[in-house]
Amino acid sequence: MSEPMVKINAVSKVYHRDSIQIPVLQNINLTIEEGDFLALMGPSGSGKTTLLNLIAGLDRPSAGDVIVAGENISSLSEGGLAEWRSRHVGFIFQFYNLIPVLTAYENVELPLLLTKLSKKERHEHVELALKVVGLEDRMKHFPRQLSGGQEQRVAIARALVTDPSIILADEPTGDLDKISAEEILVLLSRLNSEFKKTIIMVTHDPRAAERAHTRRYLDKGELA
Repeated sequence: MSEPMVKINAVSKVYHRDSIQIPVLQNINLTIEEGDFLALMGPSGSGKTTLLNLIAGLDRPSAGDVIVAGENISSLSEGGLAEWRSRHVGFIFQFYNLIPVLTAYENVELPLLLTKLSKKERHEHVELALKVVGLEDRMKHFPRQLSGGQEQRVAIARALVTDPSIILADEPTGDLDKISAEEILVLLSRLNSEFKKTIIMVTHDPRAAERAHTRRYLDKGELA
């Protein structure tokens, strides 16, 4: 048996505002197998995005261990964490986070500029990622020249371009119309089934959650 892609052991997260403690996550235990597609659901303020950020190494737990792709990331230095993220994590945001003055090609290439790949190798990776999301004919377009659904597909290509171990999606359809949202969900399902990507998706949308193999619910910082 291969080890799980994500193993969260007794994780809690508390934020401090002046002298006030704000508990966000309480004693979370969660195992996600390699190749799974998990939907993380729950009301606003339940801690879903915080948990996603802990798995991405964008935040650190107050207590407990977060083990992703075989590495206990809770104990890595900031530099080690940044290097680990660049190898293992693809992140998809609700509002795309594309840079408006860069073309689709340049936006997708950005994560590769931190690697040792040659310009030719970067070009091959970017072309492949844009082809996977069906936008190879839009690579010279700027974000303002694309629809919301196309912008999100560029963002997915950017998340894919480093061939990450895990894709984390925070409300990836939250800013899209129904048709565009469906296209994005079909694409995520394909990345999971064809390319065997492990996907964790935070969503409020029950229709989006139906695409996942596994559904877990957070409520008031506790995992149901």
